[in-house]
Amino acid sequence: MKFVKMQGAGNDYVYVNCFEERVDDRPALARFVSDRHFGVGGDGLICICPSDTADFKMDMYNADGSSAAMCGNSIRCVGKYVYDRGLTDKTTITVESGGAVKTLWLNVRDGKVDTVRVDMGSPELRPEKIPVDLPVERVVEVPVSIGGERWFITCVSMGNPHAVVFVDDVESLRLESIGPEFEHNSIFPERTNTEFVQVVDENTLRMRVWERGSGETLACGTGACASLVAATLTGRCSGSAKVLLRGGELFIEWDRENNKVYMTGPAVAVFEGELYI
Repeated sequence: MKFVKMQGAGNDYVYVNCFEERVDDRPALARFVSDRHFGVGGDGLICICPSDTADFKMDMYNADGSSAAMCGNSIRCVGKYVYDRGLTDKTTITVESGGAVKTLWLNVRDGKVDTVRVDMGSPELRPEKIPVDLPVERVVEVPVSIGGERWFITCVSMGNPHAVVFVDDVESLRLESIGPEFEHNSIFPERTNTEFVQVVDENTLRMRVWERGSGETLACGTGACASLVAATLTGRCSGSAKVLLRGGELFIEWDRENNKVYMTGPAVAVFEGELYI
């Protein structure tokens, strides 16, 4: 089975063209290819498939084999894959993921996609839709006790659940112990991705992320979007910001008039190969 390893801001996945390849057990394949010692190595598996509602479909699995509805860094790489490999000649395409359809604008340089801008849709703030089990209309800087500590969380869904926590210094956090406490806390019935965000200035955020099913990753596109929304809701940003991640930078805009979030960032092909499975 042929594959391509790709990364967006360090968020790396194994991509399989399911127009040509057949994958019967995608969760098992995700667990295998994600292993950085015995497999290819990555944060999960992305299957690029036909769609009845869009130009392409992204079927996504985390490193532990669990399915996921959306990943902003991955969907940018899908855009690069399909253009660079001739599956489309359009520079504006639609991609179905988790039942929702996203529009992508491909920025081409020297015949290859360099960066991609994505319409990430509208942020969901209703607790029951995120979901988060707290008796409030919106979870905006709500105090909770997690892992024996008090935290103030702002919860947003960008097609997947996020809990955003603002801290003074992201680099000093013990994310390997704090992250699982958030992910598996009972107030998150479908688990959660958790973003720890340091405000550099009103136009710049620094973020570390613990992703459900994958652990700490170098970047999370939906998490960067959720963080910008949370920062805007709490008066820390004015609606757009550069988000600094361990794997690179993303630019996030929240058009509040139309209630749409846009993400722009890189998409990089690392290598391609063939699996013997």
